[in-house]
Amino acid sequence: MRAIGLAASLTAFWIFLSGYWLPLILSFGVLSIALCVYIARQLGTNDEEGYPSHLLPKALFSYWPWLVKEIVVSNFMVAKAILRGGDAIHPQVLTVKASQPDELGQTVYANSITLTPGTVAIAVQDDVITVHALMDETAEGLLTDDMNKRVCAFMGYAPTGPSTPIKETSSS
Repeated sequence: MRAIGLAASLTAFWIFLSGYWLPLILSFGVLSIALCVYIARQLGTNDEEGYPSHLLPKALFSYWPWLVKEIVVSNFMVAKAILRGGDAIHPQVLTVKASQPDELGQTVYANSITLTPGTVAIAVQDDVITVHALMDETAEGLLTDDMNKRVCAFMGYAPTGPSTPIKETSSS
């Protein structure tokens, strides 16, 4: 079933990017998609972690709209700080605990941090994420634990505890 879902996703993506309906081009597309699905099955990457199709409904209707809102709000916050200048920007590196029990959940959390302007996940080791925050406001945004809880809910996990900062590593 996952192979069919992967093939459908690749087909939609290929059609979106190509837009050509010539027989030769279509046959190349079909062959490319079949080869990609075959390789994914042979490598064993077409599993629940490699192709998490079970998360799509939650992603489309719950998590992604919230994340897009956070990205837009953070964009304005960072732009305002840059235009204001002075002490508005206070770069810092801190570590937060990820409540997700597996690597996929921690990756989603780290990527969500990085997608949000003003924060970048530098490293993920065990259940600790090292984050560079551009301003105090973006660092404090991590302390609310909202993103951690939302990622846990999105992935179907019960949070194991708050992602409070473990320590501030450096500041400049």
